[in-house]
Parts: sequence; structure tokens; C-alpha cells
Amino acid sequence: MSTLIAIGAGVAVLTGIGAGVGIGIATSKAVEAIARQPEAEGKISKALLLGCALAEATAIYGFVIALLIILFLK
Repeated sequence: MSTLIAIGAGVAVLTGIGAGVGIGIATSKAVEAIARQPEAEGKISKALLLGCALAEATAIYGFVIALLIILFLK
């Protein structure tokens, strides 16, 4: 049973990989957009920060679920 708990926690933590990739892609696209239209930097930065915050929140949720799996399913 402890093996399945460890596997479940590992899968839950994998959301961090998706969040990291998503934030990296979003940042690269935002830099490209700012390079093409410097006058729109304010709007692009606001959208980038909101998107990064939401992506990071999913990684934190995955981490919390992993901790809950480990602590409560022992």
C-alpha cells in the first residue's frame, strides 16, 4: 500500500513540471510581444503576471495534494 501512496504523491507533484513549462513558454511569448510592440508593454506584463500566477497556483495545488496523500493515507 505504501508503494501506491508514493506513486500517487509523485504523480501529484508532476504538476510542477507542467507549470514550469507553461511559465517558460508564456514568458518567451511575452518577451517576443514586447520586442515587437514596446508601447504595449504594460498590458502584456499584466497578462503575463496573471497567467504566471495561475500556472504557479496549479503547481502549489499539486504539491498540497501530494502532501495530503502522504500524510493522510499512511
